[in-house]
Amino acid sequence: MMNSLVSYREKITGILNSKKPLADAAAGIENGHYVVVDTELTGLNRKKDSIVSIGAVRMKGGRIDLGDIFYHLVNPSSAMKHESIIIHGITPSEVAEKPSIDRVLSDFIDFCGEDVIVGHFITLDMDFINRQARRINGTPMKNPVLDTGSIHEWIRFNDGDFSRHYGGLAEELNLFSLAKKYRIPFNNAHNAVSDAFITAQLFQRFLSFLPRFGVKTLKDLIRIGKP
Repeated sequence: MMNSLVSYREKITGILNSKKPLADAAAGIENGHYVVVDTELTGLNRKKDSIVSIGAVRMKGGRIDLGDIFYHLVNPSSAMKHESIIIHGITPSEVAEKPSIDRVLSDFIDFCGEDVIVGHFITLDMDFINRQARRINGTPMKNPVLDTGSIHEWIRFNDGDFSRHYGGLAEELNLFSLAKKYRIPFNNAHNAVSDAFITAQLFQRFLSFLPRFGVKTLKDLIRIGKP
């Protein structure tokens, strides 16, 4: 077991230390490669809680690739709280025999590659992911990161036909309120891969609309979508 964990840590170290170029900032947003991410957690304390599951969906431009998804349950390093179990429905018995975050994170970083990472209010997710990356190798993930919450707020400030077409801008900014606003169906909330798919559909709506506002390159998109 110890040798196995060391090998996973070495793998993460190699990926994080690689000098591969990240996303081309001059590329059009329709040509961008994105990984839309969501996590489920034992709680919201960044220092004491831990990851229970990671889900991700790959996008190429505005196309969601349902044949290329990532989903893993994680045996958390901290106790699972009753209130979090009620939210995501993952029980201690379901994760007792699952791999540790060391193993899952290695596969996740490999899955993301050089792509732009996207999530809704993604700061929390990346805080937990990067805390583990720093623990293992002393450095966070280097991928550009976009927040669909920030993009929506940018649209709110600029307004336009898109928001009016969907009945005005949402007052509530959580993922499921925005999904309802933009007519995105969902029935399995707070499952990491399902929530990543909902976020991908929301991001898909924004990608189709943003060029009208002059947001045409990844550089433009990163500027308005900064977490």
